[in-house]
Amino acid sequence: MLFYPMHATYRLWALVNYLILISFNQVNITIKGDTDLNTKSWYLLIANHQSWLDIFVLSYFAYNRIPAPKYFLKDSLKRVPFVGMACWALDMPFMRRYSRSYLKKNPHLIGKDIETTKKSCEKFKNTPTTIINFVEGTRFTDEKHRRQNNNFKHLLTPKASGIAFTMETMGEQFDKVLNVTLLYPQNPGHVMKDMLKGKLKEIIIDVEQITDVDKLRGHYSKDVEFKKEFHRWLTQLWHKKDEKITNYLSK
Repeated sequence: MLFYPMHATYRLWALVNYLILISFNQVNITIKGDTDLNTKSWYLLIANHQSWLDIFVLSYFAYNRIPAPKYFLKDSLKRVPFVGMACWALDMPFMRRYSRSYLKKNPHLIGKDIETTKKSCEKFKNTPTTIINFVEGTRFTDEKHRRQNNNFKHLLTPKASGIAFTMETMGEQFDKVLNVTLLYPQNPGHVMKDMLKGKLKEIIIDVEQITDVDKLRGHYSKDVEFKKEFHRWLTQLWHKKDEKITNYLSK
């Protein structure tokens, strides 16, 4: 099949990125926490989003530790020249989401988004997979942080719907949730620019394994109590992540 050589190409791409990174930067990369991982399991990896560099860092982290990471993509990307073909070849799952206003006008489509995405994910039942979700939905900047005016010092407000949708779609396949904290403690500015200038000094990848995944599965859009509990769980998780970042920065 085409998928296997494409996966090998992806891992080669991740390795080349790492070699470029360490060739032009005197950077110390530290992986901490629950690092007992393997390439035979199914993972949902959630992470904070500090920089465009995060994608390359997670690709390096995944290399020979966990299955090659994949991202949920909008169904419309299938029709984008070259990009759609590349995403298909790399086995990226496609999803189709409908807005509330659209569903009100077309009630027969309620639940179709879950059904369509489940079909897209059927191929992962027999192939170990890592699905990545940047929970904040966008990269952290001071301006975005001020606009949100949230209770976190170093993070943006987490968005629950993406994780809940993933768990509802293929939660029975995940062995664990990997809560990854990414940090560039000596580069508080624009991390990607510092990397390109050869000024990147340190990368910290902190890993927490969450094993009780059953409690994260439910009907997020239909079950009000489950939705409240899911929000509560994610908010608490993000406060702990915020404290962890504070501790790292104070050392």
